[in-house]
Amino acid sequence: MNSDDLAKRLLAGDKRALARAITLVENDDPAGWDLVRAAYPHTGHAKVMGLTGPPGVGKSTLIGAIITALRARDETVAALSIDPSSPFTHGALLGDRIRLTEHFLDPGVFIRSMANRGALGGLSEATLQAVLLMDAAGRDNVLIETVGVGQAEVDVIDHADTIVLALMPGSGDSVQALKAGVMEIPDVIVVNKADHPMTDTLVREIRGVLALGMPDDGWTPPVVCTQAAHGIGIDELVSAIDAHRAHIIERGTLEQRRRRNLENEVLEIATINLRREIEAVLAGDEHVREMLDQVVARKLDPASAAREILRRRPGAH
Repeated sequence: MNSDDLAKRLLAGDKRALARAITLVENDDPAGWDLVRAAYPHTGHAKVMGLTGPPGVGKSTLIGAIITALRARDETVAALSIDPSSPFTHGALLGDRIRLTEHFLDPGVFIRSMANRGALGGLSEATLQAVLLMDAAGRDNVLIETVGVGQAEVDVIDHADTIVLALMPGSGDSVQALKAGVMEIPDVIVVNKADHPMTDTLVREIRGVLALGMPDDGWTPPVVCTQAAHGIGIDELVSAIDAHRAHIIERGTLEQRRRRNLENEVLEIATINLRREIEAVLAGDEHVREMLDQVVARKLDPASAAREILRRRPGAH
């Protein structure tokens, strides 16, 4: 299949074409970037939601339940799971992901895993490109589920219109999330596995943290209790997500968010490419290796070494 045919099939909503396009982008294949370039004018229509939270909170189960609710109102969905390893597997590492298999044969649902490849913040560098391709393929909703890596996960805010933070009662990880910067990013907070006896305590703690101060944008994140494995509270969660979207559209901040997201993505791609250039210099320049030895020997400070490396990269002035 040539790139023009792939682009046409992608824009027509073909699931196999979408899967192929994401693989090309994930593999950093030039054909993938050509596809993104062709598809980009057709983006900006999907509602993009990011779901983040500590490991074990049941993010995959929540995603599955949200997909069921969205499909019940005849909306199409693409879900992107950022995993610690690349293959989409039902093995032990991602055993809970098997809960999504009920949606695999639904033509209105597209589910894909993507490796984070050690990316800080739990998101692969190719994430937004995959989201753009899903958007271009005509999906009404794009859901991003991140690997639970704690407070460094805050960069999910650079990829979504609405951020949902999932916590669970009786978990030290959830308490840490309350203390960490991750509490500054959610638009909606969901307490999953809410049949736990510590649920009310966690809800009070969350509301206490929220009362300490939130951005003055007229929106206070609602706290929704769910038991996703049983479908309890999911309608309330989806209603809260809908309400947040209506709020940012009414205030005119949706486009501001998307502008910020895209600006950050441009800078991220430029930073990644610059790092690759620098790594190439490190690999082939004996002077740089000697300079790094001087840093280790405490004869040259790291900032001075970094400036010299930047000066020596190809094309530097």
